[in-house]
Amino acid sequence: MDMSERNIKQKILNDPVYGFIDMPVGVNLEIVEHPWFQRLRHIRQLGLSFLVYPGAIHTRFQHTIGAYFLVNQAVVEIRSKGLEISKDEEEAVGAAILLHDIGHGPFSHALEFSLLEGISHEVISQAIMHSLNRQFGGRLNLAIKIFQNKYRRGFLHQLISSQLDMDRLDYLKRDSFFSGVSEGIIGTERIIKMLDVRNDKLVVEAKGIYSIEKFLIARRLMYWQVYLHKTVLVAEQMLIQIIRRARELILSGKKIFVTPALGYFMAHRLSAEQFTTGKAVLGKKTAIDLFNEIDDNDILTCVKVWQSSDDKVLSLLCTMLMNRRLLKIEMQRNPFRKKTVETRRSEWARKMKMSADEAAYFVFTETATNNAYNPDDERINILHKNGSLQDIAEASDMLNLKVLSKNVVKYFFCYPKESH
Repeated sequence: MDMSERNIKQKILNDPVYGFIDMPVGVNLEIVEHPWFQRLRHIRQLGLSFLVYPGAIHTRFQHTIGAYFLVNQAVVEIRSKGLEISKDEEEAVGAAILLHDIGHGPFSHALEFSLLEGISHEVISQAIMHSLNRQFGGRLNLAIKIFQNKYRRGFLHQLISSQLDMDRLDYLKRDSFFSGVSEGIIGTERIIKMLDVRNDKLVVEAKGIYSIEKFLIARRLMYWQVYLHKTVLVAEQMLIQIIRRARELILSGKKIFVTPALGYFMAHRLSAEQFTTGKAVLGKKTAIDLFNEIDDNDILTCVKVWQSSDDKVLSLLCTMLMNRRLLKIEMQRNPFRKKTVETRRSEWARKMKMSADEAAYFVFTETATNNAYNPDDERINILHKNGSLQDIAEASDMLNLKVLSKNVVKYFFCYPKESH
């Protein structure tokens, strides 16, 4: 983005998915220019998925700009159908979508609860929004209300967060584009053209029903083929184990290399309240300041250095991940037998001359869940020509979408290939 000319009315970004995206001068451009937003250039959208799909190295920055583009398209379409949306509301819903992922930490979902235990990226995003709002003199008040679903016009929040929001539309299309997995391709233009509002709720015109069916199926397929691909799962679990081991060493008093901001979160277990207080915790910097200094580069740098650690567990895990010598992974629909896990763990402990607790970093079980459509959440309503509304799961005549609403749970078992 060329920021050299400050007197023009807009900036233009060239996006590989949608083409040229206009960014008018105003609060939203100020958000994009802010260092905390620029950090998203250094946060991979799909964590460690690039170890499976080499092209999947796009960033949260790209995704957020794409979602902003789609929100603006949706506003134009809804206005064209007679519903008034003010300029202030348009700017605010744009700001809300720009900031919806501002709380993601390194490698996005992969390390979501590793650095700040029990604190979701949505909570972090809201804390950062409030901090930015103070910096911007209250100009984000309406955006925050929309984000929190506290504004009187609920459909604006649905554009940001719902089962058919612009976040999902962009990440499916963008992740499909960069990963090369064609099953995720969806018709975002047609879906947006079919949007309307009834009773302050987003609805989809009946002639768009097949596009919605495709969207829901694409979401399910992308989860199992990309987001929850078994090799991606095991790589991300190994990264989680690395951070867990490094934190254990630091908390025990061992001196290991770590970048300053990352080191603070490794050495302190903060509650959501402690994170959001705004009090200085390291010099003049707050926890929010420090969080916004951390990105994928901190983690990768540490992992590279830790390959030479004198701690056998940390060194081996880091070396395996950096060289893509990943743990083996098995997946099934039922829990793995405890005896099977304990036996494999004991074998690895004997082979590597380490304790059972140390072997547990290499031999463990976890679960993965996925449902493409949740009928208990805000539903996707189809608007028929007679004005009646019907839930997509009931309106679909092409296939039984109720199958997609089932919560599928898969259990996976990770262990070193050499241990069997």
